[in-house]
Amino acid sequence: METELTAGTRIDHEKYGEGIISSVSISGYEVFFARGGKMELSKSNSEFEVMEAIESTDNSPKISIAELEKVFDYLLEKTGTVPQIIEFADKWTGGKLILKPQDDQLKPHEIPLDGFFHKIVMVRDRLRVLEQNINSHPKLTDEDKVNLQQYITRIYGSLTSFNIMFKNKEDHFVGTGK
Repeated sequence: METELTAGTRIDHEKYGEGIISSVSISGYEVFFARGGKMELSKSNSEFEVMEAIESTDNSPKISIAELEKVFDYLLEKTGTVPQIIEFADKWTGGKLILKPQDDQLKPHEIPLDGFFHKIVMVRDRLRVLEQNINSHPKLTDEDKVNLQQYITRIYGSLTSFNIMFKNKEDHFVGTGK
């Protein structure tokens, strides 16, 4: 194969069947195969040689809804995250976080609380993904996983100050309780 393929291109592989290229790097392709999930194919590997682009004969999209659903299902399963609605406590709606320097000659900085809340939720979600990646990492020992998990728990504990911003108690940060 001599043509450089791009993300979104449907391909047919002699061994793995039909797939969709999800990303391209200098050295290879990340491909989601319907039968085998995500695979990395190196451009210098013989696996790459038996792959060809599937030409579309009409103006249909390069990816079907069913294929797209498989990709989303895979990503949700891999990251362990399912989009959740995290609600901002009503009493803070329209509020501002004001950072006022000690020096009165300096201007205070105002941040809309809903934007600040969004960043707190993003931190929480990324910590959860990190936690899942640690727990499923094949090269970490159980002791390493426990040690790293303890750090994450302490980070959650440091973030409990922001629990007042959450509408629902089940969305709160929980530390060690000590």
